[in-house]
Amino acid sequence: MHKTIAWPLALIYAALIVFASLFPFDGWREQGISPWVFLSARIPPPYWTWFDININVLGYAPLGFLLALALLRTGWPRAAVPLAALAGALLALCMEFLQIYLPQRVSSSMDLLLNAAGALAGALVAALLERWGAIDHWSRFRDRWFVPDAQGALVLLALWPPALLFPAAVPFGLGQMLERLEAALAEMLEGTPFLDWLPLREEALEPLSPGIEVLCVLLGLLLPCLLGYCVIRHVGRRAVFAALAVVVGVAVTALSSALTWGPSHAWEWWVGLPVRVGVWAALALAVLLLPLPRRACAAVLLLALVLHQSLLNQAPTSAYFAQTLQLWEQGRFLRFYGLAQWLGWLWPYAALMYVLVRVSRRERQS
Repeated sequence: MHKTIAWPLALIYAALIVFASLFPFDGWREQGISPWVFLSARIPPPYWTWFDININVLGYAPLGFLLALALLRTGWPRAAVPLAALAGALLALCMEFLQIYLPQRVSSSMDLLLNAAGALAGALVAALLERWGAIDHWSRFRDRWFVPDAQGALVLLALWPPALLFPAAVPFGLGQMLERLEAALAEMLEGTPFLDWLPLREEALEPLSPGIEVLCVLLGLLLPCLLGYCVIRHVGRRAVFAALAVVVGVAVTALSSALTWGPSHAWEWWVGLPVRVGVWAALALAVLLLPLPRRACAAVLLLALVLHQSLLNQAPTSAYFAQTLQLWEQGRFLRFYGLAQWLGWLWPYAALMYVLVRVSRRERQS
């Protein structure tokens, strides 16, 4: 029996699949046909692309991998692969069943088979890595690098790169949602007396100045570094982790730009001087904070999270950013639009809750 972050990651990933499969959760309707009609549909369907095939397999492979890994690490070695594959197939079946009631979704038996195949492939990879001893190597690596109660931080760190995939108005600017939240609430309460209760701003939001943009980029890239410092003791390992976090953040942001605009535009976000200054300043500050005690790192992280969200949400999103959203809403990423967007919105607030719980727990233990 081993402690593992595979269980929380598997549950979170399953929830993300449900979100991606059923987004935007509106327009539910009864078509007057059996919801199981997709099971007898022709294979392949009239309209399919290699992108659809690949994404249906790859979308469920991590779920099968995480479920099998969790079962392997908690005393279910023989049943890990079949149970993980069965769970993935049942989830896919439920999603295809529910999609028959959504106007923007098309249920398909081919999608079901591909999803089940992806879950099985992921489970087999986990079993293979376990047989080769790679999982034990990871466990020893984790015990050597991280404190025993690092599960929450590791889950958040694993979710940070996917959260960066959705294009942000400011690079690494996760959590900028106040403007759209105000607009959504105003639309929801239109024609009701509660509209007057909203604290709507009378003046238009001012764009970020270059100096504030530098600070936002700096803080956005520093947050995962500080989160890692909270669960890593050794200064040298912190340095390696910080360098890796910066490299991953820059690479995923470039990937997001490439997915949105095309590979030739992958590095256009890097052209602006405030972005470059912010990235190098984040790396320099991460080095300066290397010897900081873990409790002090949590305090600095808390301050950085609050300041980052305050600065980001006092600025409007640009027309350029609105155009990028349309590309995601209308293009091949429609099914991942809501999922990626909510990950980018909620990650800083989940990190904030984690830090508050961690600090309060330490206070109770002292």
